[in-house]
Amino acid sequence: MTLRPISNPPNPWLSSEVEYFGEAPEARLEIFEDHTRKILATNDSPDVGFDFSVNPYRGCQHACAYCYARPGHEYLSFGAGTDFDRKIVVKPRAPELLREAFEAKSWKGDLVVFSGVTDCYQPLEASYRLTRGCLEVCADFRNPVGIITKAPLIERDIDVLARLNEVTRVGISISIPFWDPEHARAIEPYVATPQRRIKTIQRLAEAGLSVGVNVAPMIPGLGDQDIAEILTAAAAAGATRAALIFLRLPGPVKDVFIERVRAALPLRAERILSRVRETRGGKLYDSRWGKRQEGEGQYAAAAQALFDTTCRRLGLNVSHMGDDDDPKAGGPRPTTFLRPPKSGDQMKLFGDS
Repeated sequence: MTLRPISNPPNPWLSSEVEYFGEAPEARLEIFEDHTRKILATNDSPDVGFDFSVNPYRGCQHACAYCYARPGHEYLSFGAGTDFDRKIVVKPRAPELLREAFEAKSWKGDLVVFSGVTDCYQPLEASYRLTRGCLEVCADFRNPVGIITKAPLIERDIDVLARLNEVTRVGISISIPFWDPEHARAIEPYVATPQRRIKTIQRLAEAGLSVGVNVAPMIPGLGDQDIAEILTAAAAAGATRAALIFLRLPGPVKDVFIERVRAALPLRAERILSRVRETRGGKLYDSRWGKRQEGEGQYAAAAQALFDTTCRRLGLNVSHMGDDDDPKAGGPRPTTFLRPPKSGDQMKLFGDS
């Protein structure tokens, strides 16, 4: 992995900041443990199609310049730039905490999504296996699951996902915002190529799993030209759903994104930024609920129309997240959740003796 010099936007939550004289040092991977007592995160945004998520990690080695989760790293006294990519927080008790959450009487078996602010299959998962452990807990409790990832590492867990699929609903979405591998490498440098991610869709579909593709984020002036190719390849590989989400650049994310685009794609940078503003009413970001994940104006409408038309041609069932809790299908399905008997519970069948 090629190391990048440290570069973080100013953190408004810190009273001091570091400024390097000359070239900044290279950022090396650092791992921190979070011994939190809760693992289920709740969501109240109407723009997100789920209420509960599990994040076994914070920060992400994929280093995608556009990642909307970057601001969360500032609350940890880290930076939203290189720190987000190289200072990764792991939650070693994640599977144990999830089991405890499911044992609580208040838990009703709602859909749990992996993950809201990280990629649950980033490279560290290969050794920590926290996502796999959490999925095994979900299988034990027959709790419905949604997964959003870019990583082929998910193929390792096809056995667990197949077991889950036998007892509950499992929806998997693979994110592919570009088809050009050079563009992908520039903006999401440590992710498998788009073509390799299509292979992941194929392998998941061949295993009988429900899988979709997220053209997300759609970067105006860069990713819109790839929409039809991504959808066509995904459908041929076995995807049955697709979603389109426009680029979001909240807070310091816009600084990270601008820096990366200008450094990695200097000849296209100003055109890209101009197109982003064109789809955001002259700004780089619109924070209003109901607008954050959508574009506006003629350019955005043309991209959305291309997406919709291609989905119809390919027979893809367009949905927001890709899970089965689609209000258009009659509302959320009854949960399959069932607590497994604890050790010794079966003896009660024979009385207290």
